[in-house]
Order: sequence, then C-alpha cells, then structure tokens
Amino acid sequence: MSSNDLFSFLDEAPEETETNGGDNAMAIDTIPDESVIPRKRKVAVGTSEPRQNGGTSRHSPDSDPGPSIPKKPRTASPKPVVLDEVEIEAKREVAASAGLTGAVEEGSRLELKHQVRHQVAVPPGYPYIPIANHAPPAKPAREYKFTLDPFQQVSVHAIQRNESVLVSAHTSAGKTVVAEYAIAQCLQRKQRVIYTSPIKALSNQKYRDMLAEFGDVGLMTGDVTINPSATCLVMTTEILRSMLYRGSEIMREVAWVVFDEIHYMRDKERGVVWEETIILLPHSVRYVFLSATIPNAMQFAEWICKSHEQPCHVVYTDFRPTPLQHYLFPAGGEGIYLVVNEKGEFRDDNFSKAMGMLQERQGDDPADPKSGKGRKGKSKKGGEKKGPSDVQKIVKMIMLKNYNPVIVFAFSKRECEALALTLTKLEFNTTDEQDLVASIFNNAIDNLAPDDRQLPQITNLLPLLKRGIGIHHGGLLPILKEVIEILFQEGLIKVLFATETFSIGLNMPAKTVVFTAARKFDGREFRNLSSGEYIQMSGRAGRRGLDDRGIVIMMCDEKLEPTGAKEMIKGEADRLDSAFHLGYNMVLNLMKVEGISPEFMLERCFLQFQSNAGIPVLEDELCNEEERKSSMNVPDEELVAEYYGYRQQLDQMQADFREVITHPNYSLPFLQPGRLVKIKYKTLDFGWGVIVNYQKRVPPKNRPVPEDIPPHEQYVLDVLLNCATGSNLPKDRAITTATPGGILPCPAGQKGVPLVVPVLLSTVDALSHLRIYLPTDLRPLPGRETAWKSVLEVHNRLPDGIPLLDPIQNMKIVDDKFGALVKKIEVMEQRMFSSSLHKDHRLPELYTLYSRKQECQQRIRDLKKQIQATHDVLQMEELKCRKRVLRRLGFTTSADIVDMKGRVACEISTGDELLLTELIFNGVFNPLSPEQCAGLLSCFVFTEKSEQVTKLKEELAAPLRVMQEIARRIAKVSKESKLPIVEDEYVQSFKVELMDAVVQWCRGASFSEICKLTDQFEGSLIRVFRRLQELIRQMSQAAKVIGNTELQEKFDKASEMLERPNSVIFCSSLYL
Repeated sequence: MSSNDLFSFLDEAPEETETNGGDNAMAIDTIPDESVIPRKRKVAVGTSEPRQNGGTSRHSPDSDPGPSIPKKPRTASPKPVVLDEVEIEAKREVAASAGLTGAVEEGSRLELKHQVRHQVAVPPGYPYIPIANHAPPAKPAREYKFTLDPFQQVSVHAIQRNESVLVSAHTSAGKTVVAEYAIAQCLQRKQRVIYTSPIKALSNQKYRDMLAEFGDVGLMTGDVTINPSATCLVMTTEILRSMLYRGSEIMREVAWVVFDEIHYMRDKERGVVWEETIILLPHSVRYVFLSATIPNAMQFAEWICKSHEQPCHVVYTDFRPTPLQHYLFPAGGEGIYLVVNEKGEFRDDNFSKAMGMLQERQGDDPADPKSGKGRKGKSKKGGEKKGPSDVQKIVKMIMLKNYNPVIVFAFSKRECEALALTLTKLEFNTTDEQDLVASIFNNAIDNLAPDDRQLPQITNLLPLLKRGIGIHHGGLLPILKEVIEILFQEGLIKVLFATETFSIGLNMPAKTVVFTAARKFDGREFRNLSSGEYIQMSGRAGRRGLDDRGIVIMMCDEKLEPTGAKEMIKGEADRLDSAFHLGYNMVLNLMKVEGISPEFMLERCFLQFQSNAGIPVLEDELCNEEERKSSMNVPDEELVAEYYGYRQQLDQMQADFREVITHPNYSLPFLQPGRLVKIKYKTLDFGWGVIVNYQKRVPPKNRPVPEDIPPHEQYVLDVLLNCATGSNLPKDRAITTATPGGILPCPAGQKGVPLVVPVLLSTVDALSHLRIYLPTDLRPLPGRETAWKSVLEVHNRLPDGIPLLDPIQNMKIVDDKFGALVKKIEVMEQRMFSSSLHKDHRLPELYTLYSRKQECQQRIRDLKKQIQATHDVLQMEELKCRKRVLRRLGFTTSADIVDMKGRVACEISTGDELLLTELIFNGVFNPLSPEQCAGLLSCFVFTEKSEQVTKLKEELAAPLRVMQEIARRIAKVSKESKLPIVEDEYVQSFKVELMDAVVQWCRGASFSEICKLTDQFEGSLIRVFRRLQELIRQMSQAAKVIGNTELQEKFDKASEMLERPNSVIFCSSLYL
C-alpha cells in the first residue's frame, strides 16, 4: 500500500452497529443544513489501487508527488449529542481497620460508597440504543471466573455493540479486563487488534501477559519485532503513527485499537503522538481508551465522536478495590497523623497537630535580634550521625506492623540511592529468600559479558536486594530495573525506593506508599505535588484481594497550608489537556500524502476542539459584561473621566518614583532600626511601621537563586507592623512573596496585634525622617506593644502627617530623569487639585463607579479578542512560518510540494530532522568514519543535564564546528521566517558530552570504561545509546531514499559497531 493511498480506507463505511432485535433506537434529531453534513476525507481518484508484488503504486510520492488537492473551506461538523447518562452509587461494607494508629472494636464494620457514571457522545442521526437495553450475546467472547464490577460490565457491553469506550478509573480498579474483552472479541471474529502503550518497558510487560493469555500475540517496539503477523499486536504509539504515515497494509485489517494510559496524551514532549495517531486512524476502527481518573473525560469522548463520526462511551468510577488511609509524618517527629480516612474525610484536628509538631522543630523568629542567618538545623530525612533518620523510623514502624511491601517515592535518582543506603544495617529477608534473590539475580545477568557483570551498579546492588531493599529509577541499567520489578512482584523486595516513573503503567502495587516530601522540582521550580501526581503515586498503595487497607504516608519538612494539603490529597485528578504542537516531521509527512494536509491536522486536533468548546462560555460572559456596562450610569461622566485620567497617570508616576527611592543604592543607608516606614502591597495597606532589621534575601532551601530578581526585591526587611488578630507568622524566613501569607493589616477602628513581619524592600511605600527607640528584644509581646505605643504617640503629635525623607536633599538622588519625574508629579498633582471634582463630596463614589465601568470595558475588549483568537485555527500562523522555513531551505518547492530533501526528513523522527537532512546534503558525513558518524549523531539524542567539561579531539571537533555552523544558518532562516528562536540556545541544544564515549565504544571500549568518560548514570547512558541506534537506522533509510549506497553502508556499519552482542546496552528484555 503506497503512502498515497494511505487514507483511501477512510472512505470505507464503518461496520454496521449491531442492534438488538426488538430494541427501540433512541431518536436523535438530524441536522438537515448542508453546511454541517459530515464529509468523508477525500483522496485522489485511483489512489486505492493495491500495490502489486511489493512494488510502489504509480501514485507513490517517491515517483510523482503531484500537486496537493485544493483545500475545501472549513465546514462546521455536527456537534456530538450527549446521551444515556446513568449514575450508580454502589455501597459496600468492609471490616474496620485500625491502620497504623489507634484501635477499633472487634467485628465493627465500615460502609464505603463509590460512584459509577456512564454517558455517551453520539453523532446526530445515529440510531443509538440505551445501554440498559443491551442484550449480551448468547456466548460472550470471554468469560470470567469472578463477577464483573458494574463499570467493567457497562464497558464490556459497549464493546459487544461495537462502540468505542473510554474507561476512566483508578490504578488497580481492573481496567485491563475491558481491554482483554476487546482482544478476545477480535480473536473470536478473526479481526486484527492493536494494543498501544506509552513506553517500551510497559509494551514488553503487556506482551508477556497477553502472550500467556491469548497466544496469538506479536510485539513491535522499534528495538524488537516478534510475530508481526499476529492477530493481536502490542506496540508503542510511535510505531503505530509510523505505520499510519507509511500506509502499512496491516491497517486495512485493524478493527480495534486499545490505547493504554491515554492520559499520557497531556505529556508535553510525546503527547502529540497520541493525537496524530487518533486523527490518522480510519473511521472504521473502534477504540478502547484506558485512563487514570480524568475530570474532562466526556470532552475527550465528544472529540472522538466528532473526529470519527461514531459513538464513544465514557465509563467513569472512583472505585478503589482497597480503600486508602492517608497519614502525615512531620520531619524529625516520632509519630504519624491520620489526615484522610477511608471515607475520604479530612481530619482537620490531626492535620493541625502534625503542623504544630513541625512548627516546634523549625525556623527562626524574625523578632529575634540574633536571627536572620538562615535555619540552624535541617531535618534528618536522609540520616545524620546522631540518631536514626526519619525514613528509618518509618520503615521500621511499617515492618513492625507488617505493612510491607512499601514503595518510598523520592524525587531524584540520587536521593533514591542515598535513602536506600541509610538502611544498610536492616535485613528484611529470611535466609531462604536471600538465596532465591541471588539465584534470580544471577540467572538474569548470566547472558551478559563477564566484564559487564562486574559493573559497580550490578555488584553494589545485589547485597541490598538480598536484604529485601530495592531501588528503581531511570538511571539504573534496564536489566536491573527488570530484575527489581520481578523480585518486587514475587514479594522478595520489602522496601523499594523509586522515582515517580515507577507509578506509570507498571502493575506493581504495594501495601504502603511513602512520599519523602510534599514538594518536587519540576525542571523550572520547586512546587507542591499536584493532586494528579499524588493520586497517581498513592494509587500504588493497596493490593486488590491481599490488603484490607492501603496506607499512604507523606513526610513533610515544610509547613503545608490546610487548603494546599486538602487540594493535594483530596483534589481532582489532572485534566486531560492537549499538548499538541507542530513538528517538521509531521508537517512534511502530511504534505507528502495527497488528500490530507497539516491544516487538516490543526483543524481536527484535540487542542482546537478544546479551544472551540470554550466559545459559548466566552460569548455568555461577553453578553453579561456588556449588559453590566450598559446598566452603569455615571453622573458628570466627562468630568469624572478627566479626573480618572489624571489619577491613573499620577499613580504610574508615583510607582516609578517609589522604584527609584527603594533602589538599594539609595535606600540601604536609611534602613536603620527604629526608622518609620510605610508598607503597602497591592490591596494590603499596613500603614506606618518600624524597621527592626534588614538582610539580603536568601533563596528557599534546595531552590536555585532566580537570576532576574529586580534590585528592590533582593532585600528582606523585618518591620514591626500592626496586624489583624489571628495573623500567623511563617517560621521559614526564606520568603518568596512580597508579604508572607497569613498576615493581614489591622482593619481601621480595631485593635490589632504588633508583629515583626518579613517583607520585601519593594513593599516600602514611603520612608520617614523620624526614628524611634526600640527595645532590645521584640520577641515577647510586651516589648512589641511598648514599641507600638511610640508609633501611636508620633501619630498623635503629628496630625498633619509624618514627615518624609526628601529624596534629593536627604537621600542625595541627583539624577536628571528623577528630577524631571518629580516635576511631572508636581504638575499632575496641580491639575488634579484644580479640578472642580477634587473637593466634591461625591468624588469617592463617582471615582469607584467610573473605575468599575473602565474595568468592565477592558474585560469586554479582552473577551472579544479571546473569542476572535478562538475562532481562528490555533497554530496556523506557526504553520505558515514553518512552511516558509521549508521553502527557503529547499525541503519543499514554491508550490509546497515535498522535494527530495523533504522526503529524506520524513524518514527522521528521533533527532532534529532539518539539521540532520542538511548534514547529509552538505556531505558532512562523507569524509567521516562510521564511529565518527555515530559520535556526531549522539549530539541529537543526548538531552540530560551534565556538569562535565568536554575537550574533543580534532577528529570530532572539526565535524562538530561544521554542524554548529549549519545549525546557525537554520536558526537564522527560522528567525527571518518569524519563528521565535534563540540562535545560541538552538546551537547549544546539541550536546557534545557523549561524543567521545560513543566513539570509544564503537572502537571496542568496555561499558565500564565509557562510564568513566561521563558523569551520567548507567541507565541514562544506555537510553541514549538505544535512541542513537534508532536514529542511525533512520539515517540509513534516509541515505537509501537518495540512493547514496556508500553512505547507507557507512550508517549500517556504525549500527553494527554500536550494537555488540551480549553487551549490557543492547541485552534483550527479561520479559521477552
């Protein structure tokens, strides 16, 4: 099947939906308007001509690309109809459990509830039969020894009717049962089915499970192809996309596609692959989508219904087979506190106790004259010389109460290893279990070369594993990760330290889950875990049929706000939002095939669908704002408008004025203790206070110093302020906000409480000429009250206002621009004071009313812009720019027909396709040896952070310089084509740190030798080498497209040198 007839099968009518005799279809109004009749995607006449003897169709783009079909104007597709809403509340009784704390009465029971919801999105005019009227077949495709849960039953009924279904449920709820039924039905009907998963490791596992279950199963992951003619094919989503672009014959026979972990579609890097694949699949295919709980599941189903003109059911359940108990462990504490019970009830009393315990053990008091040098002690999360660490305490308690196995989630590879090493004195396995661990471990590494068996990671891990302690993170050798997974499944690892990747897909529940922190660094900033991340990881707690409860323990060493904690533990799962973005490989592939285009993809992507879904809401909002504005009647509006303009200009000038006087160059000499200072931040007006101390701002613990902090935000002032009663001071002095949360100004006419509050220098509204005497210690309340009496006395003596420092006379700000600003302020004040409105008693009321009207007007303008932008196809401008780049670099002709360069780029998806194609056409690889080619290509697949300083020999430095020069040219063309690109960043994104290691490996160096050449974890190194192998295969195919046999052979030789038999880099998976 040529790539030109790729979409011919989209015109084949979808299979008739099985209807049950005697059942009445639900009537859905059809929409007669021609403008919204769904149209099939068209292809050129004759493109469905079958390929003969493996030859190329005469319409193949390799022989004659031909002009692309003129694009039809966009037509509004019918909006799906949402029907058959069914909600079931299921109840069950379970034995009460004491968990890790407290006690329960013997025989007491607990009633738990969960929801099962069903809805379906249906195209207008579809003869839909309610799911309750479904008559199952006499002999189902698969029978189960157990009774299906309600959500499984409903999902299976949808599959029996040949209708797509999205199953949204927690980990271990039993979603796999639904996928298995779809596979069994296809095997029974002799139809092809594809099972896709997000990662190769998961594909390997699923292949093993399904092979045992069904027999007729194949695997395609890029690394491995097994039995590709099988009825059921397990593959990664990337392979499925590639098959669609290449027009694989297999796709004609596919009846169902199962997308496992579909919530992966929101992944910024790879999520777009899911969208491309779903859009490219034919209308005749039916789908099973398996997902973690997502709040906008129905929106996704409506998109499927609209894209493929077929019903899509949503079956959602919040059912957990094993109920969870959530605990907090304050750092350095002795006990744990139950904060959310099995019923999902938040225990405020216990939360407060845990936070109180944490506060006792933390931080300095800003009123302490000796404070300000940062925290004196740190929590002993990872262990110190004195006493056991927090992790040891928790693990010992879990083992004592028999709540193992436990997964301890840490948020860095190094922390995983460091925490595991704090348990070196503990043993959790019996002698027999230790022997079994050693036997499984040695069998697994038996196929490795003798050198590789002596790698430090392998020799150091076995003693830990024998004691029942495991580690699982991306830096481990893949073979070790698999051994650890097998040992964990067999119950031979009692404590597993893992990063959050362990929570994705792999079916490996534990009895207990521990989080070492409530915060993580996400590549940009330290932040609280999102509720979605927390749900995903905590979902590993509780094994179905084995545990009466799952236990989740959150260690926290920073104070959590109750709302933040509730949001994290009880919050909604993360939405499934599109991460669609354009790439050159996608654009070229879509331009290459007739009957489809990049514009087609943009119009149908989930991103556009979500954007359009927001239009009615925006239009309603606009209508409301316009009504609100027309109801606002301002007396003397012209006069008020003039006064409002003066005030706005004056506010801006005064903001500029404050920015100058609070600049450290001018203000620091005047920040002496006792000086009166006015503090104001946005709507928080604290009025006058007293400076106690100031210091340079220190970044919060474990966080990098932001580089772009303005000068007046680089200092923290401790100021005595009159605060509202009930205000709470944070113990952590490393504030990142202008004023600390939980501190409010005392309302007028009330008695407040004087507190020493850390604020940023930028909050200073005015500096006074006056200084008052301060007591030496302001920590006790009487000391602060005495100081505050002095402030009140100043107010009494100076009813006309407190005198300010003169910026020119006192602060010596001699700057012409500043002088001009002071004059402008005087002129503007004069204009404002001379307005007849200035002394009018109605001024406050009129000003507020006019201000609201202006805000309303601005909101109307913003909404109109937003609605216009939403109506436009998103990313269309970017597509135009990218097409411009392709034309200028010669990848496409002026008529947007894909040229030879473009066809080469279509073969490359693992590296930067533009730059790699330019390297081929500029002959950069021609003089290089196979190993030099591999070394240069490593720059395209290595993305990890590296601290090492790399000095390259001339054999690598020379081709690297040429590559960087070409990269600069591409960046310049991109910039000229109006794409946002930073030239230096683009050039530096091709990392050179592994070039030498790759060359040495190709020349015969051992894996342990190349590990010494880099600062990378062994597992990360292997991941790079495997991606490099994939890229080299693509480069060989690219060379074949242009008929350069010599270059093709060179890449094949490089591939051969890279992939050594029995090496630890390319050893096969234990699951296969």
